[in-house]
Amino acid sequence: MQIESATSGAKLSDVISIVSKDKNLEKAVIVEALEQALIHAARKDFGLTADLEASYNEELDEIELFQFRNVVSDEEEELDDNDITLEEAKKLDPDTEIGDALGIKVDTARFGRIAAQSAKQIIVQKVRDAERARIYEEFKGRVGDILSGEVRRIERNDVIVDLGTVEAVLPAREQMHAERFRPKDRIQAYVLDVKRSSRGPQIVLSRSHSGFLKRLFEQHVTEIYDGVVSIQSAARDAGLRSKMAVYSKDASVDAVGACVGMKGARVQAVVQELNGEKIDIVPWDEDPAKLVCNALAPAVVSKVIVDDDRHAMEVIVAEDQLSLAIGRRGQNVRLAAQLTGWRLDIKSEAKLEEQMAGVRTALASVEGLGDMHAGILVHEGIKTLEELTQVSPRALSRLLNLSDEDAEKILLAAEAKYEELETSAVIRDTEEYSAADAGASPEVNMRSVGAQADGLSAVEEDPERSARVKIFQELRGVGEATAFALADAGYVTIGDIVADSADEVAQKADLSLGIARTVQIAADRYLQEQLENSSADS
Repeated sequence: MQIESATSGAKLSDVISIVSKDKNLEKAVIVEALEQALIHAARKDFGLTADLEASYNEELDEIELFQFRNVVSDEEEELDDNDITLEEAKKLDPDTEIGDALGIKVDTARFGRIAAQSAKQIIVQKVRDAERARIYEEFKGRVGDILSGEVRRIERNDVIVDLGTVEAVLPAREQMHAERFRPKDRIQAYVLDVKRSSRGPQIVLSRSHSGFLKRLFEQHVTEIYDGVVSIQSAARDAGLRSKMAVYSKDASVDAVGACVGMKGARVQAVVQELNGEKIDIVPWDEDPAKLVCNALAPAVVSKVIVDDDRHAMEVIVAEDQLSLAIGRRGQNVRLAAQLTGWRLDIKSEAKLEEQMAGVRTALASVEGLGDMHAGILVHEGIKTLEELTQVSPRALSRLLNLSDEDAEKILLAAEAKYEELETSAVIRDTEEYSAADAGASPEVNMRSVGAQADGLSAVEEDPERSARVKIFQELRGVGEATAFALADAGYVTIGDIVADSADEVAQKADLSLGIARTVQIAADRYLQEQLENSSADS
C-alpha cells in the first residue's frame, strides 16, 4: 500500500518521520499502526478468516500486503478461501509444492475510499494509544517530583495545568489555603499520582502535600540534595503553617542552619513559593520525648510523661507557655503530633500539680499508707487505686521499705477502697472538672461562663444538646461538666458510651482515663438496672 499525498507527493518514509517527531514516538510504532490498518482494510474484502500479513518495504517505500494460501492437490473437491490448487500455484511460483503456504501479493488499490478511511481511523487510534502509553510510562516514574506548568483553565475549582506535552489536574482538595489561580499563571506542583483512564493518563498534582515542602527544600538546600542533611519528617497545615524535622549526617553541619540559610535566604525562598506559609524547622532526635519538645517550639516544655502502651505523651508546660504550646485553634500541638507520630496531651504545671495532689490524697486514704508513701507511689508513676492493686506485694514492700505482711495488708485495703469507689462511681463536679481537666473545648467553656453571667443555665442554650446532657446526668455521680463533655464529644445515648473502650471515651471527650473508666462503669451499671427493671415489669 503506497501511501502518498495526492497534493504534496510526500513519500511514506517522510510521513512516518514527521509523525514520529511530532508525537515523540518510535518509527516502529507508526509502521506497526500502518501495517495493522492495512490488514484491517483488507479483511473487508477477504473475510475474517483470511491469512493476511503486511510489512513495510523500505526500498519500495510502501506497505506490502500478502495473502497466504495453502497449496492443495488439483483433485481436491472442496476448497476454502485459504486454499489454492497446485496448478494455480505453479503459475505464480513454479517451485511450489503441495502443502506449501504461498504468499500472494495483494493490490491495495482495490480496497477503495471506505477501506482507506477505515484504515486512517485505525492509524489515528493506534498512534493515540501509543502516545498515551508513552506519556504514562514517562510520568509514572515522576511521582514525587515537582513539575512546572501553566494554568490552562479552572473547572469546578480544579485547576487544569498545561505541562507542555500533557495536561494535569490540581484538585481543589490539594490546593493550599486561600490559594487562587488564573489562566496563564505559572505554578509549581508536586506529582501526587499518575492514573490510567479511558481518556488517557491522568496526572494528579498537589500543593498541600508534605512532599511538596520536602522537594522545595531539596531544590534550595544543597546539603539536602547532596544527602548530607535529611528531612526525617514533615507536617503541614497547607498555606498556614508547617513543621519540619531535619537531621545532619555530618556533625560539622548544622541541619537547621543549612535549611534556614544565610540571613534566612533559603527558607524565605520556600516561604515565597508557599505564599507566606510559616515554616518551623526543628532538629530531629532519636529520643521521642526530646523530639516532641523540639516539635512544640517555640513553646518551652517543662516535663514529658511517656505512655508507651497508648503511644501517647503528657506534656507539661509552664502556665505562660500553655497557649503557645497549644497554638491558635490547637494548630501547634496538632502539627507536632503529626510530625512525631505521638498522641500529645498538653497540661500546665498548675493543673498537673492539682491532679497529682488529688492522686496523692486518694492513695493516702488507703489504710496503711500515709502522705509520704503516697508521694513515693506517685513519683513511681502509680496514678490510680487500680494501678496500685496491680502491684505485687514483693514490689510494694521493696518500694516502700515495708515487710511483705504489711505490703499485703495495704494491697487488700487498696482493693477494698477501689471496689468501694467503683460502686459509688464518684465523679468530680462541674467546677473541679473545668478547673482541673479543661476537658470541654474552649468554645464550650466560654458559653458556660457567658450563661452564668446572665444568670442562665448553659443547658438551656441548645435543646438537643441539653437533652443529651440530662440523659448523661442520670448516671450516678456524673457532674454537669462531664455530661457536657460527653455530649459535645458526639455521644447520643448511654449505650454509645458503653460501646466504646475507656481509651476511646477519654480521647473523644478529652477526659482523664480514670474519669472515663468511672463513666463507663456508671453507664454499664445504669443499663443493667434498666434491663433488670424491664424484666421485672414483664
